[in-house]
Amino acid sequence: MTISQTTAALFEPFTTGNLQLKNRIVMAPMTRTFSPGGVPGPNVAGYYRRRAENEVGLIITEGTVINHPAAAADHGVPHFYGEEALAGWARVVREVHEAGGKIAPQIWHTGTARDASKFPDANIDSIGPSGLNLSGEKVSEPLTTEEIHGLVGAYAQAAADAKRLGFDAVEIHGAHGYLIDQFFWDVTNKRTDEYGGDLVGRTRFAVEVIEAVRAAVGPDFPIIFRFSQWKPGAYDAKLAKNAQELEQFLARLSAAGVDIFHASTRRFWEPEFADSDLNLAGWTRKLTGKPAITVGSVGLDSEFTSLFESGKGGEAASLDKLIERLGRGEFDLVAVGRALLSDPAWAAKIRDGRIEELQPFTREALATLS
Repeated sequence: MTISQTTAALFEPFTTGNLQLKNRIVMAPMTRTFSPGGVPGPNVAGYYRRRAENEVGLIITEGTVINHPAAAADHGVPHFYGEEALAGWARVVREVHEAGGKIAPQIWHTGTARDASKFPDANIDSIGPSGLNLSGEKVSEPLTTEEIHGLVGAYAQAAADAKRLGFDAVEIHGAHGYLIDQFFWDVTNKRTDEYGGDLVGRTRFAVEVIEAVRAAVGPDFPIIFRFSQWKPGAYDAKLAKNAQELEQFLARLSAAGVDIFHASTRRFWEPEFADSDLNLAGWTRKLTGKPAITVGSVGLDSEFTSLFESGKGGEAASLDKLIERLGRGEFDLVAVGRALLSDPAWAAKIRDGRIEELQPFTREALATLS
């Protein structure tokens, strides 16, 4: 395998609003369960610093849970609330900034994707718009309007804390079948009140979250919103079946205050709709006029589920198609996941043409905080 040396487009500066990045490479958020009691320690700060030292333009942290008793879905997932956890994140910010990087926390609630029988607090029900899991099975009572308002406030508080701690932006996790996405999806949202209805109607919770976050951080602090069509176990799911539906869906989120859309796909090269070769990020940028981040098996020869299905991760793959799409303005930023997880110096090696030094992604990378 030979990776093209023409990677200059990845290393062009990018500016939107008051967010100035030295290049187009983003570290994708990847869950790391290395924060005992929800508190990120010095090892977590070192983990992110190593990526910043090696030319990652913007780091988006692993999912960090908002202040709600049923937000987390696994041991060791970091909190974004509480004095001790926030002090840990303040250290992460300092380390990344000292290394010349920029960083945004991803704020998250897992909703009914959390298995209450396993962790944490088995006596606390998982929550969702209609109390349904991703298979459409009832696991709890639907959220009340009062509970929804409380959740909106918890997202806003997390964003306010992110700004106070010195983060450069905040990402709201609205993808992959977690709480916000459960409001989007008709399989998990059967509500008949103002938080249900058609696809546009089902954006109301997300819109209220974005508006509350905007009010909490002010007009100039960048808000990134991550969304996806696919869900775990439903990889062919479509919130929007065509570009017209996607435009209506995104328009509400954009107007609420999103600055950058992070369009999550499993394979960046796949077209989103049959009548165009644009991927989801490409369509998002075209329809909203706002910057878009693409993601999905960047730099590797297989998509991420192959690791769990076959035990094989991914070897380094050509970036030529990615560079071509970036160069013609299909999207603005490129999120790199597994390649950066296994190799902290991935970006620097790509920049310097040290292709032979790139590390393949393996199952072992999931068990370490290298």
